[in-house]
Amino acid sequence: MKIKIKSKKGLKVVLSVLVDKKFIEKKIYDKLNELKEKVQLRGFRPGKVPPKVIKDQFGKAIYGEVIDGILKESSTKAIEENKLKVAGQPKIDLKTFGEGKDLEYTMELEILPEIKLKSLDKIKATDYEVSVENSLVEKRISEIAKGQQNFENKKENEKSEKGDMIIFDYIAKIDEKIFEGNEGKNIQLILGRDLFIKGFDEQLIGLKKNENKSVVVNLPENYPKKELANKKTNFECKITNLKKPIETKIDNEFAKKMGAKDLEDLKNLVKKQISNEYKNPLSAITKKEILEQIEKSHSVDLPPNLIEQETKIISQGQKKEEIEKNKDKNIKLAKSRIKTGLVLNEIAAKNNLKITENEIKQEIEKQVKTMPGQEKMVMEYYQKNPSAVSSLRGALYEEKILDLIKGKISLNKKKLTTNEAEKVIKNFTQKSQSTSASTNIKKEQKKSKIKKKNK
Repeated sequence: MKIKIKSKKGLKVVLSVLVDKKFIEKKIYDKLNELKEKVQLRGFRPGKVPPKVIKDQFGKAIYGEVIDGILKESSTKAIEENKLKVAGQPKIDLKTFGEGKDLEYTMELEILPEIKLKSLDKIKATDYEVSVENSLVEKRISEIAKGQQNFENKKENEKSEKGDMIIFDYIAKIDEKIFEGNEGKNIQLILGRDLFIKGFDEQLIGLKKNENKSVVVNLPENYPKKELANKKTNFECKITNLKKPIETKIDNEFAKKMGAKDLEDLKNLVKKQISNEYKNPLSAITKKEILEQIEKSHSVDLPPNLIEQETKIISQGQKKEEIEKNKDKNIKLAKSRIKTGLVLNEIAAKNNLKITENEIKQEIEKQVKTMPGQEKMVMEYYQKNPSAVSSLRGALYEEKILDLIKGKISLNKKKLTTNEAEKVIKNFTQKSQSTSASTNIKKEQKKSKIKKKNK
């Protein structure tokens, strides 16, 4: 195999690859012998079909498969030997090929640019820390307790009220006719939530246990049987039991049910949970500050291939007219993302930063601890979604890079109350939206000026 650089201009490299016909013939011979053990042809015992017969029967397909394998193997080797960092998929152009011939091809590819890292000393950013008030923690625990509400049986003579749990059986009819799925037993409803059928709950208020009630409602629009959707339906209900809500006592026992050691531990966990809710948007502000300065301080040649790919990703979900309208904006964003990503990766490589499986495990465990009562759900989510684990790995990697950068730049620490934090986040959001809107206005004004000139 002969590999040489045919041309190199900027980020575009063209490699010339020649694979000797003897090497190809050897691969074909090996493939024929491999197939000999598998191929079954009439008139031949299993494993006894001569290679020549196999070649006569399947020659073109075998040659194609072998060449595909050689192309993959040789192109990978060519890239590795020349220590090229490839951006996107290489373009292969076959020059000579065919049975009994050498395989010769050129491979055109775009490579990643060399990144010359600039000093981070001049970068300045604000690192926010939120102090969570005890009153907010107590309010959140009270909300959790409401969600864990318990019920006890009402007395025989007591009537149903909003907030009560009503248990009932029903038989439903449309125009006095039964239909599939028209019966229900031991149906539980919490009155006032209107979760069964719109308008159903309110008709069950003021009833006693063992009472019957005729409830008339329209079946929902999304009813499984389309022909029955929106149909006026009569539900003959029999109230089998009534339960009233009882206040959940917030104590150590309750805390243990929520996965905490005791009430104090639950308070700490909830406090951390609330703090984390502010942490992400505030960290995003700090991150944006840092990344904008990193991008401005670095000059990088970007592969057109990568720009095109990233622009397509950004444009996903947009209509054709939107894509055209936002073309310049999307390209600018794509360039920004690629440039920043390349610089961050170079910083990571220079500092040998990696994410271990143990770090991923620790992060999942951390998330579990901050979500009392939802531990099982969180664990199952990551177990069933490999893509979620991959996203988590990417987020941790980026976080590790940013933590390294934060240790090298001028970082102003600032403590905030939850109210102050909300204001900072709100101002940042409004500013971002305003900048985006301003850009669009300027574009429209520019278009208007051009039209006037052309009149």
